[in-house]
Amino acid sequence: MNPQHVRIQVPASTANLGPAFDCLALALDLWNVVEFEVGGNGLQIEVDGEGAERLPRDGRNLVWRAVQRLYAEVSAPPPQNLRLRCHNHIPLSSGLGSSAAASLAGLLGANALLGAPLKPELILRLGAELEGHADNLAAALYGGLVLVKHTDWRTTALPLPCAAWQAVYVLPRIRLSTRAARAALPRRVALEDAVFNIGQALALQAALAQGDLAALAEAMQDRLHQAHRLALLPGAAAALAAAQRLGAAACLSGAGPGVIAFTHTAEAPAVLAAMRQAFEAEQVATREYLLHSTPRAADVQPG
Repeated sequence: MNPQHVRIQVPASTANLGPAFDCLALALDLWNVVEFEVGGNGLQIEVDGEGAERLPRDGRNLVWRAVQRLYAEVSAPPPQNLRLRCHNHIPLSSGLGSSAAASLAGLLGANALLGAPLKPELILRLGAELEGHADNLAAALYGGLVLVKHTDWRTTALPLPCAAWQAVYVLPRIRLSTRAARAALPRRVALEDAVFNIGQALALQAALAQGDLAALAEAMQDRLHQAHRLALLPGAAAALAAAQRLGAAACLSGAGPGVIAFTHTAEAPAVLAAMRQAFEAEQVATREYLLHSTPRAADVQPG
């Protein structure tokens, strides 16, 4: 008999990581939890924590839309008496993969209620379809550092070795949608810039695997996307520079507006303070987090 109550945990994630635009992402130890329970009357959606004041509780809810998508994939009707309790800790529209976490929670919850008919590879494909890109979702699905590859006919993910990393994350109070951040990018890039980024991305992956902070800081240089997006975020370029002066490896987190810096644990408070002060100089308020990378993947537990 298929379960009637399951609990899904999904980690936050940071994507792009400087030069690795749209292909690398890393899971972080900040988690959303969604409980699924079949029973009661109609669709019931409860939300607490991040986004509780503005996330929809009806058919527009992203967790529910992901549930519907997975049931459609297996040609089954979704349960009409489903209760979803969303306990959110990942800030919305932050560059920490909140949207990917919601989509993945819905897909994994639906898959569990059906007796797990779909393998992770197909979960990834459905998630990429919902999100429009797969890097954050892949890191949350597999945990740790993940390479995402796109071809004309499929999206695949490859987990990569990664050391344990301390991260400082600073979220400025600036609205920047992923759509706006992507619209800021040029349609064409110079060949020499593309070659530069390929080399930097390979160096970045090696530094992440080896736990080499100095090499990681050097490998964070990018010529494809960051400069265009930083121009939309007052204080962000200064925050990255402040972290780099303290030896941290800093970059935009995803498409922003959040910025992230990898550093030694003992130096994390100083890096955080320097980044916050850079935003304050532009009259931009912030929220700050001390996070760690995590090898743990999203998981499904009995309710």
